Amino acid sequence: MRILITNDDGINSPGLHTLVKQIEEENDVIVVAPSEQRSASGHSLTLHRPLVIREVKIEGIKSKAFSVDGTPVDCVKIAIDKISSYKFDKIISGINQGYNLGTDVIYSGTVSAAIEGAIYKIPSIAVSLGYDETLDFQDRNIYRAAAEYAKIILRYSVKNNMSEDIVLNINVPPIDRDKIKGIKVCQLGNRIYQNCYIESAMEDGTIGYSLTGTPNDIDEENTDVYNIKRGFVTVTPLHYDLTNFKILKDVSQWFREV
Repeated sequence: MRILITNDDGINSPGLHTLVKQIEEENDVIVVAPSEQRSASGHSLTLHRPLVIREVKIEGIKSKAFSVDGTPVDCVKIAIDKISSYKFDKIISGINQGYNLGTDVIYSGTVSAAIEGAIYKIPSIAVSLGYDETLDFQDRNIYRAAAEYAKIILRYSVKNNMSEDIVLNINVPPIDRDKIKGIKVCQLGNRIYQNCYIESAMEDGTIGYSLTGTPNDIDEENTDVYNIKRGFVTVTPLHYDLTNFKILKDVSQWFREV
């Protein structure tokens, strides 16, 4: 298969490198990723300046790789429209350093890159590994289990003819492979952050505010938030159509006299 691999942590991310090395064993891979860290960029695009593309060489990886000084969504669009001469069979985004659970997917550049693939009618996968401050996330080995599960899920998505407009959002707990209990297909959970802005003095005398936050997870069964804490790899099918079909008819009644 012809696969585009991208991310939001940047072209130098060890998570990206580990994923590419795993996937290129059985597939024709092109890597197109941001030139620098672009986490939490959501579905943003670069509109008011030209994008610069550079071919780069990643140590230990045979696939062609390109950096783009833009967002993850920029990377997907320009890979499809300019870099590649053929249509991709799949797009994989990751491996992200940190979960993309529940409402995280709204902000995530990792997930947004995969959603952009689905908009182009290319079935896509987003892969994230939970963060653990005791681990060295610059070590490629930390991402090995997540890369192996991404490869397994990719195979099953092909075997079962995954729809072209679907994204599979994968989250992997940061534990040893033999301690992972299996795969759970589940819905998005509810993850709300308790945000805190830290003040700091800038060089020009103004005050800056840096955002930090801790997740306040609602532990509902059959959600990704619930199952990831119990040692499962979670898989959630996503779609870019945000219509709330449950209340579509109700809202239409509001305007029946207009």
